[in-house]
Amino acid sequence: MKAMIFAAGMGTRLQPLTNNKPKALLEVKGIPLLEIIIKRLLLFGFNDIVINVHHFANQVYKFLEENRNFEATIQISDEQDLLLDTGGGLKKARNLLMDGDPILIHNVDILTDLDLRQLYSFHTENKALATLAVKERDTSRSLLINTAGELCGWRNNVNGNLKHAKGDIDTLLPIAFSGIHVVNPELIELISEEGVFSIIDVYLRLARTQKIATFCHNQNFWLDLGRKENFIEAEKYLPKLV
Repeated sequence: MKAMIFAAGMGTRLQPLTNNKPKALLEVKGIPLLEIIIKRLLLFGFNDIVINVHHFANQVYKFLEENRNFEATIQISDEQDLLLDTGGGLKKARNLLMDGDPILIHNVDILTDLDLRQLYSFHTENKALATLAVKERDTSRSLLINTAGELCGWRNNVNGNLKHAKGDIDTLLPIAFSGIHVVNPELIELISEEGVFSIIDVYLRLARTQKIATFCHNQNFWLDLGRKENFIEAEKYLPKLV
């Protein structure tokens, strides 16, 4: 099965840790985040992996070479010329991803014990164009879903900015995106946006006419390692992951 790791981010929230290395190579108990995610993907049968790179990209190339790609099939989508955000990054990697099967996408800075195979199976059985893993937690930005779990909108909880795709806005439920999702290849063909853009904006546009589903995993732990303060907490969860 095929997966993509979003690993191109600048890691500005992690400075000065990312002043001399990419976020993907920051470590939890001596293990780089990229290694943790690759091993998690392999554990669940995702052995055909695309990784996008930008910040200190050569360090990622070297790390993968030194570890012989962890015996997986790994291809690089190189964004050194321009960091494209999640939507632009997925579109750029199109030719590396289009083999007909759904693609699991995983942010490199997310740690969770979510069963990735269960998410993938839910997506294929539910016949959605995309399925987003979600969890009830505090967040500055919420997805808005209907009672069927379909994406209908988005809200910035800090400034109140709202993006509405469909449904009665007063009945929609807020939920937090977990940074892990599964998409059908045809979704990539439907990306009309150009340049630098978020995949969430693509989902919201397509949600008006397509089924963009969610998969709730409240029972799982979840950590955002885009924040320095979460690295210490991550150490106690690491034995459950690798």
